[in-house]
Amino acid sequence: MSLDESSPSPQPPSEKAATDAGAAAPAEGHRPRPALRDLLTDRLGEVGLRSAQILLGLLLAGVIVFALVQLKLVVIPVLVALILAAALSPVIGWMRRHGVPAMVATWVTLIGGIVIFGGIVTLIVFAVRGQWDELAQSAGDGIDQVTGYLQSGALPIDPSQLDGARDGLVDFFTSSQFGTGALAGVSVAAELITGALLAVVVLFFFLKDGDRIWAFFLRPFRGRALARGRRIGGTAVKTMGGYVRGTAIIAFVDAAGIGIGLAVLGVPLALPLAVIVFIGAFIPIVGATVAGILAALVALVANGPVVALIVVAIVVAVNQLEGNFLQPVVQARSLKLHPLVILVALTAGTILGGIVGAVLSVPITAVAWAILKAWNAPDEPAPAFAEPSDEEKRELEQKEREQERERAEKKAKKAARDASKAPSPTK
Repeated sequence: MSLDESSPSPQPPSEKAATDAGAAAPAEGHRPRPALRDLLTDRLGEVGLRSAQILLGLLLAGVIVFALVQLKLVVIPVLVALILAAALSPVIGWMRRHGVPAMVATWVTLIGGIVIFGGIVTLIVFAVRGQWDELAQSAGDGIDQVTGYLQSGALPIDPSQLDGARDGLVDFFTSSQFGTGALAGVSVAAELITGALLAVVVLFFFLKDGDRIWAFFLRPFRGRALARGRRIGGTAVKTMGGYVRGTAIIAFVDAAGIGIGLAVLGVPLALPLAVIVFIGAFIPIVGATVAGILAALVALVANGPVVALIVVAIVVAVNQLEGNFLQPVVQARSLKLHPLVILVALTAGTILGGIVGAVLSVPITAVAWAILKAWNAPDEPAPAFAEPSDEEKRELEQKEREQERERAEKKAKKAARDASKAPSPTK
């Protein structure tokens, strides 16, 4: 084969240009692949990252809550000890300021608290134990009478529905499950004793070394973070202690007012009903409502509908006195939560920890809200969710004016004393 036959014939210039254009066409139509940074920084990427962060936070919170629920035999005694230590902190602080050694002050406060708390529990048990069956029977009879009124009235209510609701309430309040549920969900006596002993031991160390324990947790922090930790620690103790002490005072006033009213009206079982009012006051909104309904049912059975209406009026009056006078004076405005927040906290606490969870949920929520409000220093701008309302701002301004006036009066008195003690000039 000759060289001329084997070599390809040259293409015309027009065909070569067309071939090059066809080969370059796919390259021009192919777009470069976007970088990962571009995908994450556009609008859709930002939404995806925020969604992933929210889901991760919810997952972490769920894992923490699940772990706490599984360890409730440890968590509940520690929380109870923490709340009691905050409530007793003024007592042990007063003794330490007056020269009492830390160990002696701790033992005196602990033993005194156990005696007082144990005495209250003993009185409650002896007051209710012998009359619980009679109280449950009276409540059941009261439900029967209310059911009869509803069936004979103009409301189109199916009697079978009322009977089912009545049987469910009576069975719950007269069953052993109600008693065990009222004891923080602890069904075994050994677990109850273990939790009580653990609470006492933890309370001892909180009373004795509470400030040093908190200082230990603050060791890794410096500067503003350290100041913030100290600030929120003091705020938490003050808020929790004030809430517990204020609630105890309010519960005593409620129980005394309703109990005296029941005794004057001649309603039987006045003492057990007053005890239930005292216990129910530690569960805001729900506890007072249930205690008032129970007192009205007993009065309806024993004394008739007129006395029952008077009992309802007494309960409403006591609750109004509590909400409009006692809470602002005893607990201060900083501890007042919105009713919706209280209901949500009670629901979550009841689901997670039973009756004890309902009791502990409100003070924990109050402490969390106080920490959010005290997160920034006074000279730093507060976050939007912690900004005080107009009413709270007016109260803070009034309080600052009163404090300024008190400081001025003290300064004037001190100047007057110094002037009186100064020697008179010699003539």
